[in-house]
Amino acid sequence: MKILAIISRTIVGLVFLFSGYVKAVDPLGSSYKFNDYFAAFGMDFFTSLSFPLAIILAAIEFLVGLFLIIGIITEISSLMALIFMGIFTPLTLYLAFENPVTDCGCFGDAIILTNWETFYKNIVISAFAVILFFLRKKAQISIKKYLQYIIAVAFVFLVLSFEIYNYRHLPIHDFRPYKINNFLPDLMEVPEGVQGNEYANIYKMENTKTKEKKEINSKEYLDTKIWEDTTWVITETSDESILIIKGYEPPIHDFQLSNELGDDMTQEILESDIVFLLVAYDLDETNRKAMKIINKLALYCKEQKYKFYGLTSSTDEKIKRVKASDDLIFDFLAADETMLKTIIRSSPGLILLRNGTVKGKWHYNDYPKIDDLEENYLN
Repeated sequence: MKILAIISRTIVGLVFLFSGYVKAVDPLGSSYKFNDYFAAFGMDFFTSLSFPLAIILAAIEFLVGLFLIIGIITEISSLMALIFMGIFTPLTLYLAFENPVTDCGCFGDAIILTNWETFYKNIVISAFAVILFFLRKKAQISIKKYLQYIIAVAFVFLVLSFEIYNYRHLPIHDFRPYKINNFLPDLMEVPEGVQGNEYANIYKMENTKTKEKKEINSKEYLDTKIWEDTTWVITETSDESILIIKGYEPPIHDFQLSNELGDDMTQEILESDIVFLLVAYDLDETNRKAMKIINKLALYCKEQKYKFYGLTSSTDEKIKRVKASDDLIFDFLAADETMLKTIIRSSPGLILLRNGTVKGKWHYNDYPKIDDLEENYLN
């Protein structure tokens, strides 16, 4: 029984430790996932709680896992693990059936699971959590209680400090496809011979003889050769395409940039020898003081003939207002908000691309000095 207790303690502890770590290393990303949940369940009024909830959840998961691994205060940590699994296992079953969010976020960006995969994983972990709870006294190490609590309090302080550090700077481990030294074009392609996602438009059709009406997607329109029957005519075509076949989706599938005229700037940016990108997904929610400070670098880039753009999902009117009020000398390109939040966990955050490769990423608290850029990035 003691061996079974230790095995259960180790398995549950490792899962909680890893899950807590990948959230603690990226608390801002975890808060985005909370926002997704609140939006999916019509609870947008809770979005102000997303960040503190992200901090608390990551800390609890990490500490429960850590305490189980080292075998201290197992009575409390085994109970917390059981409570967690009792809450999240039914929740993931609901997510698997209803699919309001496609990724539960239980392992952050480190491991992406489908909702059904998450549910099956939770069933297994729940079984070990139940065993651990009933054998909790056999799973702890022999150490005085007061020492266990001193160690626990010290780790609480360390974990919270670790989370705040990753929030005030960039995550020390970047699990996203835009991490330093990644060549973005390779991550945007579907490998040869692999089926990618297939999309189609919806056609509304009417039979001129029978007056029968029906909807058909553009793939079915071609495959069934309904166009050969001249009695069927298209009366309306949808503006947006829909996913009809789920295939391989490249890690980067939404990197699209356009200027104020609507021209696609994506390839130009990826093929530029040197281009700085200041990411501010919403100009109303970005650090405006940091926006003004970056003007010095933008001026330097202008003098050296380096490209410098801001990336935002804000409206043209908002861009004009912010540029005028902050005397910004650089232009903005439009991009998807979710993509911008994925690129960098800072608003604003600075990216350096060289021929499509990410060479540098900086939080606004860590803007690089021009001398450092010249010595380490631009020569």
